[in-house]
Formats: sequence, structure tokens, C-alpha cells
Amino acid sequence: MSLIKCHQLSRRYGSKLALDNIELDLAAGRPIALVGPNGAGKTTLFSLLLGYIHPSAGSIEILGMLPGDKELRNQIGALPQDAQLDPDFSLLQQLTLFAELRGMSPKAAKREAERVLSLVQLSDAQQYKPSALSHGMSKRVAIAQAFIGSPKLILLDEPTAGIDPANARIIREIISQQANDTTFVVSSHNLDELERLCDRVVYLEQGQLKQQVSLGEVNSISHYYTLQLQQADDARVQQAIASLEGVQKVNIASQHTFVIEYLPSATALDIALLNLCKQHGWHYRLLLNGRSLENTLFATS
Repeated sequence: MSLIKCHQLSRRYGSKLALDNIELDLAAGRPIALVGPNGAGKTTLFSLLLGYIHPSAGSIEILGMLPGDKELRNQIGALPQDAQLDPDFSLLQQLTLFAELRGMSPKAAKREAERVLSLVQLSDAQQYKPSALSHGMSKRVAIAQAFIGSPKLILLDEPTAGIDPANARIIREIISQQANDTTFVVSSHNLDELERLCDRVVYLEQGQLKQQVSLGEVNSISHYYTLQLQQADDARVQQAIASLEGVQKVNIASQHTFVIEYLPSATALDIALLNLCKQHGWHYRLLLNGRSLENTLFATS
């Protein structure tokens, strides 16, 4: 059974078509990245999956059920992008209430609130009110509520946006640690972060599904290196790399960053690239076996 299935899914806001005939069939497993520019339809898709709004056309199924079905109540959790906490109640009180709203008894709800606060490393702060929290800690509390009931699917909208590196790292670790039991769909503009967390990528643009890729599959069937230098004459570097045996194509992905496509027979190309850098005095910052998520999505021929 599919985890998420969308068939000819469209959503209009007046004359604006926010989602246009989306076809998706996603299975449970490793975290899934939802990527696209502002206005691409990512938040609209999340809202549809959660049953907050309804399709203008087409259909959605989650675990074979319609969004909003009462049977999904403890199967799906979410972090809205601008989630807010009530300033008048402690963290434990708020999360206990959320657990009761999911159908738990008061005692079970309190235990569940304590469990999810421990999950996000905030057990010591359970009696705090939101005003005592940093922005990063508040985001972790909001993520904690998404874990209530141990759902099979959690939607995270910009989980690390605007927070400090320490809290962002904690959130990434939480997602990685829980990924064996829960499938995450993570919407973010931080491609480096998504590349560390996710294997599958869904790319939306202007309401349309432009790409679906698996980074593992792309890099296992294709032969690429990504080389990033500190400083260089990019045109000269491109020409020098292209002259190496086994190199088929060299693209300048961005300033001082090169995506190199090579023949499968060029098994020692990594050594040749490092020797080339040494020969010319080029200081490299990164040599990646494969392509980054950014280069996979936006590679040019």
C-alpha cells in the first residue's frame, strides 16, 4: 500500500492554480524532501494532505484513507511552518492537552507529553512557559507535538528555518533517529540539509511536479564527481579537467564548483583530479563521489 498517493490533484485559490494535476505515489521509508521555490505549492500540498483544505480536482489517499479520516488521527503528525505556542501554559500542559485531543486519557496524555519532550531533549524544560524558550527550543517543542501518538507519517514544514546551528543539528539528529519507525516529508530551502537527511526528492515549481529523484539511484547508475575549489580560474580548470582520460563532460555548476561526468572505466579519476589540483596549486574544498542535490535538480547539459 502507498503511504501517500495523489491522482490528478489540483487546487485553486480563485483564479490562481496553486497545484496543477499532481501525480504522486510515495512509499514509506527514508525521509522524503519536498523542494521548490516560494509559491511552488509546497504548503498547499501539506494542507491538502492534512485535510485542512480540499482539492479542487483529483484525489489524495494517505495509507489508503482520505485526509481528515478519523482513523488517521494518530497516524499523521505535522509541524506547520509558523507554529505558535500558547504563552499562558507550560510545555507539559500544552502537550498533554494535544495528546488528550488525540483521544488519550489524562494520565496517558501526560506520559505521552513527557515522552515526546524527552525525545526532543527538553525534559528539563517541561514546566517552562514559551516566553522562557529560545526560538530553537520553541521549534523543538512544536516538533515534539508532531510525535504525539507515534504517527507513521510526519510532515515538517521548514523545521530548521531561522534557528541556530546547535538546535538545527539536534532536529536533524531527531529525524535521523526516528526515521526507522516514521516516514518524514520535509519541506525546506536548505538543500545541503535535505541531502544529509533524505534520499527521495519531490521538486515542485509553479504548482507542477517537475522532478522526482532518488539521490542514491542517481549516483549509483551515473558516474559523477563534484569538485569544489577555494579559488580558481573556472574556465581554465574546466579545460584542464576535460583533458583527463575518461572524462566525458565538465559543467561549471557554480563559482569554483564543477560536476564531472566520466566513463565507468575511469576508476582512478579521483586520484587524477587530486594530482591535477596539486600540479596547479589549486586548493580543493570538496571532492564528492556523485552529485549534490542542488546539482542533481538543476544540472544543465
